[in-house]
Amino acid sequence: MPLIALTGGIASGKSTIAARLAEHGAVIIDADRIVRDVQAAGSPVLDRIAAEFGPEVLRPDGELDRAALAGRVFGDPEALGRLNAIVHPAVKAESQRRFVAALDADPTAVVVYDVPLLVEARVDDPWDLVVVADAPVAVREERLVRERGLDREEARKRIASQVPDEQRRAIADVVIDTSGSLDDTLRQTDDLWRRLRSGGAR
Repeated sequence: MPLIALTGGIASGKSTIAARLAEHGAVIIDADRIVRDVQAAGSPVLDRIAAEFGPEVLRPDGELDRAALAGRVFGDPEALGRLNAIVHPAVKAESQRRFVAALDADPTAVVVYDVPLLVEARVDDPWDLVVVADAPVAVREERLVRERGLDREEARKRIASQVPDEQRRAIADVVIDTSGSLDDTLRQTDDLWRRLRSGGAR
């Protein structure tokens, strides 16, 4: 079972690559979904977040108020570090459980972990391949404005809040350049899939 890490900055085209690999038959495990799951109402993780950042980060229904929490940690590296110390271990444990479940279900499966924060949280895992979706900052900024409706200043802040692209490229085994056409991104992804299916993860 090849275990592939797929990462990239915001608006880098990572979701397009993941969707294409899923079409080919890869098992996609979504880190963002796991984050939401481990932070569900009544979970130990959410209880610790509320204890650390105050009950104001909870909605009346007991779910996490993501906007309120973001307001507490955005632009505050120390607060973000405290949040990550709560969330990252739980996400890592749950993702590992899902990797094992995928292997048990199909020992020949290609498992792709779609994970934005690979550099920040998961670089020590035994990946068979690290794939980075990559596009210049200017391209990603334009996508955030055009496709997600952000104003340009907010788009720049979102990009600047993440690790620099150079750090992601430094851990990459494969870089998929998503700055061109959709067809070009899909062609590179198809090439990657053929490599994975032929046993060329390394």
